[in-house]
Amino acid sequence: MIVIKNPRLRRVLRIVIPFVVVPIIVVTGAYLFEPKRQAFTALAVAISACVLFLAGFEHKKTGSRRLIIVSVFIALSVIGRFIPFFKPVTALTIIAGVYLGGEAGFLCGAFSALISNFYFGQGPWTPFQMLAWGMIGFFAGVFSKFFKKSRFALIIYGAIAGFIFSVIMDIWTVLWYSGTFSKELFFTAILTALPHTALYSVSNVIFLFLIARPMGEKLTRIKMKYGV
Repeated sequence: MIVIKNPRLRRVLRIVIPFVVVPIIVVTGAYLFEPKRQAFTALAVAISACVLFLAGFEHKKTGSRRLIIVSVFIALSVIGRFIPFFKPVTALTIIAGVYLGGEAGFLCGAFSALISNFYFGQGPWTPFQMLAWGMIGFFAGVFSKFFKKSRFALIIYGAIAGFIFSVIMDIWTVLWYSGTFSKELFFTAILTALPHTALYSVSNVIFLFLIARPMGEKLTRIKMKYGV
């Protein structure tokens, strides 16, 4: 595994990629590319997620071991999307971010969307899903210390994450419907999607309540045993 050794460069990449590079890629792709060419946007987001992941580690061995664990989370998330109505993708992404770091959370969320959509269908919505789940995982890592101490805070974040995901996807809905961003259509889309948003939030709360603590304990033991 390639390791970015310059600590200053790592710090810059960990801020610039999730907050600047990926959003610009997603929004620019939505405006410039035709639906059939959105694969290039998704590929650019995937590469950015990989670079962000590499920026999070100083040692090759640590990064390689963590990548294996994140790959397992991605696989579980992809399988979880086949569960009707209640899907554990967001919950698994949050857990990955809390216990493996924000970079790992972003990678898990972005690749869960990309890989699962090879079955559910790739399209201009894929980059927005990658951005939404990626940012949810990233912020889970940012507030990981707080979430590890407070199970209640973690569950509340899961509920908020359902709303965040829906809002980001509503941006895509507006761009797809009108070809440009409209505040009126955006708020209408949010109101229309409220039942689905509530379902996202409830499913996140249930999955985090059931699996966050046992999975967190296992991940903690793995990190101690293998020096991840």
